[in-house]
This record gives sequence, C-alpha cells and structure tokens, in this order.
Amino acid sequence: MPELEGIAAPPLLNGELDFEAPWQGRVSVIASALSDAGCFPWADFQSSLIRTIAAHEAKTDQPYRYYDHFLEALLSLLAQKQIVGEGELQSLAEMLKQLPPGRDHAHDHDHDHDHPAH
Repeated sequence: MPELEGIAAPPLLNGELDFEAPWQGRVSVIASALSDAGCFPWADFQSSLIRTIAAHEAKTDQPYRYYDHFLEALLSLLAQKQIVGEGELQSLAEMLKQLPPGRDHAHDHDHDHDHPAH
C-alpha cells in the first residue's frame, strides 16, 4: 500500500500496520488493490481520507477510530467515481466487518479454522 502521511497515516505497532479487527486489514488491502487496478489514483483516496478525518475532528464528541474513517473514505470515493452502487457499498462494508477471522486465505489443507488446535 502506498504510504499515507500526516493525519491520514494509519496506526502502527513496531513499524507495521496495526489492525484491531480482521475487517480493517481487508479494507486496507481492498483500497490498495483497487488503486493498483486503476479504479482511482491513490492520491484521490488519500484526499478522501483526509476530508473524512477532518470532518471527524470537527465533531470532538465522537471517539476516533482510524479504520472506520478509512472505510468511510473508500466507500465515499467508490460512490463518487460511480464504481459501485450505493446499496452495494453498504453490503460490502457490512460483509467486510462480519467475516470471521481466518477467512482471508484460500488453500487446501486438513485443519479446521473454526477451532483452535490443542
């Protein structure tokens, strides 16, 4: 993913992106992949994210959650560029947030992702 700086910079832990939930990593990868595929320039996403964060900062009574703003900025940009319809955007956002951990990779193997190994 191209670097985001200033107020658009993501939370880091030991120099690595810090995700509190699996959907946050998913939305990060999706934004980067869509930009790499030519759906929008990364600078357009960065501008959308900066606007979203700045709007939040004007409402100091709400908790700051970086990836909520990241997702909002991506959905806003996709709607603005008419890449995805409004109803599809909300469905995508909910799907990303509800996928269980461990469902981000596809491979053949004989272990169950639903139960930890003993």
